[in-house]
Amino acid sequence: MNMEVIMNFIRDYILIIGAVGAAVILILFILNIVALVKIGKMKKKYNAFMEGKDAKSLEETVLNRFKEIDDLKVNQELQNKDIQVLKATILKTYQKFGLVKYDAFNEMGGQLSFALAMLDRKNNGFLLNTVHNREGSYTYVKEILDGKSEINLSEEEEKALNKAVNAN
Repeated sequence: MNMEVIMNFIRDYILIIGAVGAAVILILFILNIVALVKIGKMKKKYNAFMEGKDAKSLEETVLNRFKEIDDLKVNQELQNKDIQVLKATILKTYQKFGLVKYDAFNEMGGQLSFALAMLDRKNNGFLLNTVHNREGSYTYVKEILDGKSEINLSEEEEKALNKAVNAN
C-alpha cells in the first residue's frame, strides 16, 4: 500500500520533480564552471610564481622577504622614536606670535617701535618690546606664564599678547 501511494505521487508530480531536478543540475553545472574558472586563475598565478624557480631559489626568495619585513619593523621602531622626540621638541618651541608696531613718541613717525609676543602651546614665553626714539632703541623683555605677565603691560604689549594667545 505504501508503494502504491508513492507511485501515484510520482505519477502526479513527475513534471515538477523533473523541473526541480533539472534546476539542481543546472545550478551544479554553473557552480562547477565558476570553480573551474577560479582554479584556472590560481593555476596561472602559481605558474607565474614558480616560473624559472627551483625549490632552493624559492626558499631564498621567501627568506629575503622575511628579512625585508624584519628590516621594515626595525625602521618603523626607529621612526616611532624619532616622532616621539619631535613631539617633545615641538611642545617646547614657540608656536604663537603676536606683533604690534606703533609710534612710541608723537614726533617720531613710521612705527619703528614694536611689541612682539612669542608663546609656546601652553601660552608660556616672553614679550619683547622695542622702543625707538631719536637717540636709539631700548628693548625690554617680560616673561609670560599661562598667557599672563606679572609685570604691568602697555596697551601695545597687551595687544601683542592677545594676538599670540588667540593664535592657532
